[in-house]
Amino acid sequence: MSGPSDYQPTNPAVKWIERRLPIFGLVHSSFVAYPTPRNLNYWWTFGAILSMMLVVQILTGVILAMHYTPNADLAFRSVEGIVRDVNYGWLLRNMHAAGASMFFLAVYIHMFRGLYYGSYKEPREILWILGVIIYLLMMATGFMGYVLPWGQMSFWGATVITNLFSAVPYFGESIVTLLWGGYSVGNPTLNRFFSLHYLLPFVIAGVVVLHVWALHVAGQNNPTGVEPKTEKDTVPFTPYATIKDMFGVSCFLIFFAWFIFYMPNYLGDADNYIPANPGVTPQHIVPEWYYLPFYAILRSIPNKLAGVTAMFSAIIVLAFLPWLDSAKTRSSKYRPLAKQFFWIFVVVCVLLGYLGAQPPEGIYVIAGRVLTFCYFAYFLILLPLLSRIETPRPLPNSIAADVLSKTGSKSAPMVSTVIALMVAGTLFAGSAQNARAAEDDTPPSQSWSFAGPFGKFDRGALQRGLKVYKEVCSNCHSLNYIAFRNLADPGGPGFSEAQAAAFASDYKIKDGPNDQGDMFERPGRPADYFPAPFPNEQAARAANGGAAPPDLSLITKARSYERGFPQFIFDFFTQFQEQGPNYVDAILQGFDDKVPAGVTIPDGSYYNKYFPGHAIKMPKPLSDGQVTFDDGSPVTVAQYAKDVATFLMWTAEPHMEARKRIGMQVFVFLILFAGLMYFTKKKVWANAH
Repeated sequence: MSGPSDYQPTNPAVKWIERRLPIFGLVHSSFVAYPTPRNLNYWWTFGAILSMMLVVQILTGVILAMHYTPNADLAFRSVEGIVRDVNYGWLLRNMHAAGASMFFLAVYIHMFRGLYYGSYKEPREILWILGVIIYLLMMATGFMGYVLPWGQMSFWGATVITNLFSAVPYFGESIVTLLWGGYSVGNPTLNRFFSLHYLLPFVIAGVVVLHVWALHVAGQNNPTGVEPKTEKDTVPFTPYATIKDMFGVSCFLIFFAWFIFYMPNYLGDADNYIPANPGVTPQHIVPEWYYLPFYAILRSIPNKLAGVTAMFSAIIVLAFLPWLDSAKTRSSKYRPLAKQFFWIFVVVCVLLGYLGAQPPEGIYVIAGRVLTFCYFAYFLILLPLLSRIETPRPLPNSIAADVLSKTGSKSAPMVSTVIALMVAGTLFAGSAQNARAAEDDTPPSQSWSFAGPFGKFDRGALQRGLKVYKEVCSNCHSLNYIAFRNLADPGGPGFSEAQAAAFASDYKIKDGPNDQGDMFERPGRPADYFPAPFPNEQAARAANGGAAPPDLSLITKARSYERGFPQFIFDFFTQFQEQGPNYVDAILQGFDDKVPAGVTIPDGSYYNKYFPGHAIKMPKPLSDGQVTFDDGSPVTVAQYAKDVATFLMWTAEPHMEARKRIGMQVFVFLILFAGLMYFTKKKVWANAH
């Protein structure tokens, strides 16, 4: 359905190319003169958004791959090296990590739009099936990419998900061994996943080309589901659809930028800032949010093979949708019953996603089974039944008639609104009990100078926190990712290069071998990293009652706590991501010599109000008057705790100030650009109406 094109090049070079390879004519017929239904709404803009996101993911992924090391011993450190030492590496990492979530968000909206408006019906069956294939490839690519940082959740997520293939009769164990490259998740697994994660986006791009080709053959669907009949029903793709898509994309970029610059860890898991440890299993293993509905389906069925079958069937069933729904009317806009059941299905998917993030126990398991039945019943029972018993509303005679009549309510249906309120109430009720149970142990929120869109590190607090670390914390804890030169970086403690060099010289660094083959000690240099207090983990455990003190470089990102519903929604708008500093501050002040009644702690442990389980191996590290400050600040445990937590927030994210500053500039540009696109769109579309 490309064209009709009257493209006639005038440039001699273009003419020469066009006679031999008519690429310019193809582009003109497919993306300029291509007739587009004039009644497309903004839900169709997500096709352009997905194209943009695919390009963003491929470009950022290729650059990140240049610096990434796919080795089990080096992967975690290489990712941190990208964030800390590569020019704008933090930006590339945030764009790629948050981009995966934005990609899936856009594809889910794109799919739900197709479901609502019947875009899977004849003659667009192949178009829909290609879309399902793209979705499957995206899921595989996203899963493999999540493994690459080689954090705790990455490692154990890979272990759990790949183990699912062992449920396949006869060949299951062989498949798992092939995926692992051995008998457990390890270095061969990481190499396989890195290779496939790098390759699959280009496969996705190839299938996207087929998807667009199928779209141009069958033509675009539209909100009425009525095929174009005359030229009045369509407008040229450029400038009408192009400018509309540019406005939609610019608005989406504002939303995307919010995550990149202000909430980069909002959709992630704190455990993934802990290096992978095969000997320590996270308390609650969950995949990324976009897999949660299918994860809930998997866990709702007690039999492993049946659960795996149900999980994959939940996706594969989408490919058979053109034959399950045989209704002649495409759009649910003209099918009252189908419209209401569609919104109920959306709620079922949201609730499945919520259950996928909860522990598989009690009411969550029962609710998961009920919602799993509802999910499959929608496709296998409701849609076939509705196509036979439902009487649709009359369709407009043409697209132009629909546009001129301005039919269709602009407000949400009452039933859908009630359902949305029920969902909110259910989520609140489901999490309120957990929030009440944890209320006494939740670290109190402190006021931090670095919070909010304009937040900056308090230089005095950073320098005081560094002193507390040097005099107290460094006796047990390392800072493996911080070099002495970082103390003079912009946005840091504010040291000059000379001060950083002088600070480094106070340390003795083991170096060598020298010309005689011997190891030796020398004064520290700015390029050196903070030395660890113990030569290895075994020595650290032996000196600390069997518990190895964690590295503190990323501790404020690696520690978090649940905020519960609806607080986590408010956190998105208030940019609250200070759980880590709150946690560190609370732990340092949470020691109590008096163990409360009813609480038992093992021998060799100490009671801490805010530590999970309350039994911590670390003795109380701070006491009033322990460290003196040159600036006259109070020498109290509360001051020490807040200063060192501030310092450790900087060690976890040394480029935070640059991130927020650039983010504000990007936001101003995007808002102005979106406004320009909006008024341009109004001007262009004024001629079409």
